Amino acid sequence: TPEEIERLTVDEDLSDIERAVYLLSAGQDVQGTSVIANLPFLMRQNPTETLRRVLPKVREALHVAGVEMQLTAAVSFLTILQDESVSIHSYTHSFLQVILLHLEHRDTGVSNAWLETLLSVIEVLPRETLRHEILNPLVSKAQLSQTVQSRLVSCKILGKLTNKFDAHTIKREILPLVKSLCQDVEYEVRSCMCRQLENIAQGIGTELTKSVVLPELIELSRDEGSSVRLAAFETLVNLLDIFDTDDRSQTILPLVKSFCEKSFKADESILISLSFHLGKLCHGLYGIFTPDQHLRFLEFYKKLCTLGLQQENGHNENQIPPQILEQEKKYISVRKNCAYNFPAMIVFVDPKNFHMELYSTFFCLCHDPEVPVRYTIAICFYEVSKLLNSGVYLIHKELITLLQDESLEVLDALIDHLPEILELMSTGGESSVQENKLSSLPDLIPALTAAEQRAAASLKWRIHEKLLQKYACLPHVISSDQIYYRFLQRMFTIMMTNNVLPVQKAASRTLCIFLRYNRKQEQRHEVIQKLIEQLGQGKSYWNRLRFLDTCEFIIEIFSKSFFCKYFFLPAIELTHDPVANVRMKLCYLLPKVKSTLKIPADKHLLQQLEMCVRKLLCQEKDKDVLAIVKRTVLELDRMEMSMDAFQKKFYEKDLLDQEKEREELLLLEMEQLEKEKQQNDGRPMSDKMFEKKRRDTKTPTQSLPKNIPISVPGPSSVTPSTSKEIKKSKLIRSQSFNNQAFHAKYGNLEKCASKSSTTGYTPVSELGKTSVLSLTDDSFRTRNASSVPPSFSPNTPLPSTSRGTGNSVDPKSSGSKDTQPRKATLKSRKSNP
Repeated sequence: TPEEIERLTVDEDLSDIERAVYLLSAGQDVQGTSVIANLPFLMRQNPTETLRRVLPKVREALHVAGVEMQLTAAVSFLTILQDESVSIHSYTHSFLQVILLHLEHRDTGVSNAWLETLLSVIEVLPRETLRHEILNPLVSKAQLSQTVQSRLVSCKILGKLTNKFDAHTIKREILPLVKSLCQDVEYEVRSCMCRQLENIAQGIGTELTKSVVLPELIELSRDEGSSVRLAAFETLVNLLDIFDTDDRSQTILPLVKSFCEKSFKADESILISLSFHLGKLCHGLYGIFTPDQHLRFLEFYKKLCTLGLQQENGHNENQIPPQILEQEKKYISVRKNCAYNFPAMIVFVDPKNFHMELYSTFFCLCHDPEVPVRYTIAICFYEVSKLLNSGVYLIHKELITLLQDESLEVLDALIDHLPEILELMSTGGESSVQENKLSSLPDLIPALTAAEQRAAASLKWRIHEKLLQKYACLPHVISSDQIYYRFLQRMFTIMMTNNVLPVQKAASRTLCIFLRYNRKQEQRHEVIQKLIEQLGQGKSYWNRLRFLDTCEFIIEIFSKSFFCKYFFLPAIELTHDPVANVRMKLCYLLPKVKSTLKIPADKHLLQQLEMCVRKLLCQEKDKDVLAIVKRTVLELDRMEMSMDAFQKKFYEKDLLDQEKEREELLLLEMEQLEKEKQQNDGRPMSDKMFEKKRRDTKTPTQSLPKNIPISVPGPSSVTPSTSKEIKKSKLIRSQSFNNQAFHAKYGNLEKCASKSSTTGYTPVSELGKTSVLSLTDDSFRTRNASSVPPSFSPNTPLPSTSRGTGNSVDPKSSGSKDTQPRKATLKSRKSNP
């Protein structure tokens, strides 16, 4: 109404301080709350006036304030302390009394909010202030005559104060209050004080803990209230490290045994806590168990792992009483906690005894009917694999089970460490029982493909994306042919048909890694040809955008020479694309494309690049693309060009690129040497034989002899007298690289990061003055032919250019392009293709 509007209207000419004073004095509650929320800002802007004029009004408002204003004030006071906008002395003088005054607010939420603020203030207050303002009043606040809430607040403050005083003050003034509250008539107070004993024990030291805290804990562990006994048990477990062996064996162990024996007869919430702390408990008491006690604790753990499963009866949930359903939920929590503690229990029984003692339990947890239990054991699977070490072959089948789990949450938990798990499975050592190789697990590849298809069929695309990213580890654990026939085509399908961009990009990157470590030249050429024809020259502009994404991954993962040989011209050909979004994306990629060139060997490619950029500048009609082209040209002009010879400024980047090129050569040589070996032996080399050979070779890439030339000659250049020895050496290096090249990185290969450059670009302002490029200087030396990998030359024609030839190739002729017009109906998606 007009009256309400008039009442809520404030003069615009008032300053921030005057407006705050006015609203706190005459405004509505919502306006007062707004002022208090803005108090930290006022303190930063004008602390003196805020303390003098606004804070008194805040105190008055809080006397009659509602819950919302009280909660806002507690948060604002804490923010002012953290901002350090006033000194500790000023803060104590102005704010501390207000905080203490509202600690016992009738609303529990408000009281807890002010208590949290006070506990943070205690951290920074000087000792004398703590003694006079907090500790001395606490003596009366902790008496039985005070309210339960007042005594609960006193417990939490005592737990915080212990670390602030010397041992003498603690013993004389604080510990009597602690004992009094531990023996309070209300179980809530006893439980609260019991949970603070951990903080108090850490503040008073080992001797006082043994003489004062431990007797109180023993007494509280026998308390009639179950919540008090639970608090005492959890505090004892957390303090195990403080007590010596005698205390653990004579005092704590009997208590724990009694607690475990009575837990099944007590409330299920005690079982939940016990199952959660059992791993820590077994670790803390490990050295003092007798064999019989050790066995009893293990049996107790096994019993908890199957708790509630024996009561499965298949009844309809609607017919089960609510109390039974609640009990089953608690049993699920117990089994979930047992799964969480499973790695600790392997340490408890020793990994050597896993098969005899814990395998059946592990099997039950992996096949538990409830998702939270299987989810937790999936999270722990990697830790279990590490602990088992050479015995990891024992849990092969459980890995398959979890990969095939019907719940995507379980799969999501497992794939977080899938590369590391598969590596352990493939290199976990030898076993006398069976061959410890992934070849002994024929169900792995079907399980991996089924897991991916299940993730693809769901709406949870983030899980699908993560799974595809993790599959980049597969070249390290399964054969090249298995990847080619079972996974490569699937990556193509996802890139071309999936509707989720991050999923498409993940598939693209993983496909590039599969290509990077493929050992057969014919298969590599087929994949390259598919990428260029089905994506780069595809009818759908969406596919052509994905081709540019793939080019970016190729630049990152492969050597510069590989990209220039196969993908340079198909990429820059897209400057003629009819869809503005594609041209725009290419413009963003051009600096990376240019960074793959080296002068003088690639001057013909540089000319092609410059010609395409000039055409864009002269012929581009889309204003958004043109703006990006101009910015890109300026960036290209500033780039310095990388030369064939090593330069200091590019040394690390060039060295990394040479290493990548050498690794690619080793893969190609390995294929050639395998063919020769097959011809000489007269029989094919099976995948299993090669996998065994490959994994048996443990020499890492980094340990290759330093005197090996950067440019490795092909097998044909070896002299007859030494060819056998050199071929053998190369094969060992190749196998070594294939096994170790991206050990533990799984696709996160280091980027080339080569912002290389050219001097041949004419600035935009000079276009039209000249179109002649100054790159034909005879002083440039041509690249040595031996630096070009001869085995890169495909046996079948590919839409690519041979790096090192001086012929200028028209981009229009580098692969067939669709002659039918492609309509760009989705230009509005430029910003997020």
